[in-house]
Amino acid sequence: MADAYLSLGANLGDRAATLRRAVSDLATLGTVTRVSSLYETDPVGYVDQPNFLNAVVALETGLEPLDLLAGTSAIEQAHGRERSFKNAPRTLDIDILFYDDRTIAERQLVVPHPRLVERAFVLVPLAEIAPDLPHPALRTTVRDLLKQLSDEERSGVRLFTAPNWIAQE
Repeated sequence: MADAYLSLGANLGDRAATLRRAVSDLATLGTVTRVSSLYETDPVGYVDQPNFLNAVVALETGLEPLDLLAGTSAIEQAHGRERSFKNAPRTLDIDILFYDDRTIAERQLVVPHPRLVERAFVLVPLAEIAPDLPHPALRTTVRDLLKQLSDEERSGVRLFTAPNWIAQE
C-alpha cells in the first residue's frame, strides 16, 4: 500500500458538491484517510474565470502511480472535465502531489507535482492535513514550503468551510 496525496479543484457548476462526490469516487481507488477543509482560491494563469474551490485528500492505495493517474483521470471525465486549453475553467481537476516518498518522472506523470511548491492553493490545504510531510526531492516539509510563499500568494487562499464538509448534504 502507498500513501498518495491528491489535490482537487473545481470552478464550474456546484463546486462543493462536485468535490464532495469526487472524494467519494476516490474511495474506489483506495482508502481516503484524510481530507482538508475547502478553500476558495483565485484562479492562476488564466485569470478571467470564476474562483476555485480546492482541497487535498490523503489516499492509501494499492494502485501503482500510473494506474492511480488513470483512475483519477476517469473520475475527472465522469464529472465532465474537458481540456480545452491550459488553465481553463474546469468542473474537476485532480492532481497527484505525492506518492509515498517516490520521485517519478514519466511522460504522463511527474511526482512530486512539479508546481506544488509555487501553489498556495495546494500548499495551504496540504499543510492542514500533512504539515510535516517531507518533499522527497527538496528535503523540506510542506509546512516550510508554505512559509516560503509570500503573504500575497497565501492571501489568495481563503477558508471556505470546515473539515466536516464531506459529511454535509
